[in-house]
Amino acid sequence: MPVSPLSVELLAVTPNALSLIYAAFRQCYHAGFVADMWPRLLSGEVDRETQADFVRKVLESGHDSPVEHASFSFAIAGISRACSHQIVRHRIASYSQQSQRYVDASNMDYVLPPAIAKIPEARERFEAFMAEVGNAYRDLKDILEAHGRKDKAKEDARFVLPQAAETRIVITMNCRALLHFFHLRCCTRAQWEIRAMADAMLALCKAELPAIFATAGAKCESLGYCPEAPRFACGRYPTREQLLAKGNAPE
Repeated sequence: MPVSPLSVELLAVTPNALSLIYAAFRQCYHAGFVADMWPRLLSGEVDRETQADFVRKVLESGHDSPVEHASFSFAIAGISRACSHQIVRHRIASYSQQSQRYVDASNMDYVLPPAIAKIPEARERFEAFMAEVGNAYRDLKDILEAHGRKDKAKEDARFVLPQAAETRIVITMNCRALLHFFHLRCCTRAQWEIRAMADAMLALCKAELPAIFATAGAKCESLGYCPEAPRFACGRYPTREQLLAKGNAPE
């Protein structure tokens, strides 16, 4: 039952994502039919930098719905069930998660919180409990199988598995949903595990589609101030209240 490290891999991106988003934006403001423009976009007649500049400018105006036409798919491992329960609260996404009904957890990996890891007595107690859980799971599975549950034994034995149990998941989100996800989960107020995952996802998105994600991240990155109440602010940006006090009210 080893500690499992975080792994975030980009599986797929919508083909010609920048051109698709550009075409969607242009259709909103263009009298013609963007399908006629599409071959020119793919051939490079309208170069990628021109497309990117147009997309960035429209995004800055607050018009962001056309970015929903492109999506990213990630394979993620080394996160806990506690983390995955937070992830699936983001409803505009598709998820395929490793099943504890069908996957044998006899040799379960787990996630060790850094705050526990750095305190020797806390780590010792945590790891001892993980070993106890592993033993209980294996014992229950064996007992259930001996009493005829066979392949169904795993779905009942899993009830002793902890929040720390490692899980693996494939996530697909469109770009608008990703921007919202990063607004919330890259913030220092987000739980450490999902924040580390979001930061890794964001780095991949920035490298793949900078026109959309170059300035993405926590809300403060785009606002230029912290929208949280002062007691929750990390200090990286001034709060709205601090700006108001100085007569610099945010728009």
